[in-house]
Amino acid sequence: MADPQKQKDILTRLSDAGEEALSRVASSQATTKLMDSVGGMRERVEDMQRKVRGIDALEKRLAALEKRVDDLAKPKRTTTARSRSATARKSTGTSSPRPPRRSPES
Repeated sequence: MADPQKQKDILTRLSDAGEEALSRVASSQATTKLMDSVGGMRERVEDMQRKVRGIDALEKRLAALEKRVDDLAKPKRTTTARSRSATARKSTGTSSPRPPRRSPES
């Protein structure tokens, strides 16, 4: 079997090597750039979440506007249109017809 003292030395050396490797990785410029980009990505994702939450309100407003446009596009029958047509039918013909207009050139 392996000597417990020797095994402890191997584990100590491995942990020291691991710590040294982590230290090198943490102090490298590539790691710094990676951490900066991850932080920036977090901010961008939060901004996107805020914008996406606003889409529901915009969809509701759009639906209301579409309904208003549809209502405005429908022809409405007014009472004035009915009364005009009724008045035209009721005319007795007692008024004299107007003579045709002459153009100013003649």
